[in-house]
Amino acid sequence: MNPIRHVAIIMDGNGRWGLKHKNSRNQGHREGLKVAEEIISASIDKNIKFLTLFAFSTENWKRPKNEINYLFNLLEKFLTKKITYLIKNNIKLKIIGKKNFSKKLNNLLKISEFKTKKNNKIQLNLALNYGSKEEILNTCKILKKKKLKINEKNFSNNLYTKNIPDPDILIRTGKTFRLSNFLLWQLSYTEIFFIDILWPDFTKNKFFKILRVFTNLKRNFGSI
Repeated sequence: MNPIRHVAIIMDGNGRWGLKHKNSRNQGHREGLKVAEEIISASIDKNIKFLTLFAFSTENWKRPKNEINYLFNLLEKFLTKKITYLIKNNIKLKIIGKKNFSKKLNNLLKISEFKTKKNNKIQLNLALNYGSKEEILNTCKILKKKKLKINEKNFSNNLYTKNIPDPDILIRTGKTFRLSNFLLWQLSYTEIFFIDILWPDFTKNKFFKILRVFTNLKRNFGSI
């Protein structure tokens, strides 16, 4: 059976779900947050050590300003209300991406990472203002500045995901079959599951089913 250390998820479909069920993209994001909390809890139950959630991409700045503001307000409320939950449940929070948000949100992110840095039950990586192409270019600049030899080890050690194992599983909901500039380097040998449902309809039972399928896969990594 294949061990599962790291699951990454592209939580796609909130806006479409919101328009369909609530006539509001924002309400879809609110429902999506509830599902994210459920999957965090389910990951703890399954002893998964790393969970990465794609929350906001570098391309998402193109969305309407009111939707962006709603997303960030939702995140601020989550961090404010749930920091005790993160600490109590031994959850370490790490932000991957460029932290150039409002002063209030940047401070909340910094405080949340600091208060949970010693937790070790699970590491929750939130990809915020994240784009894999930008990450790769940034890593190239770091290697050049440090005058380091260009090899896989040095490259991996200077990504946002330094000290995080590559994902074993990538799940993308939303009836969309692409990676959308997410963890392009890290997904080289990841098993990818494209799910034909919107994120607010995703459940822990569907999550557990994917985990069961993965554990029984034959993974060759280039061999026979």
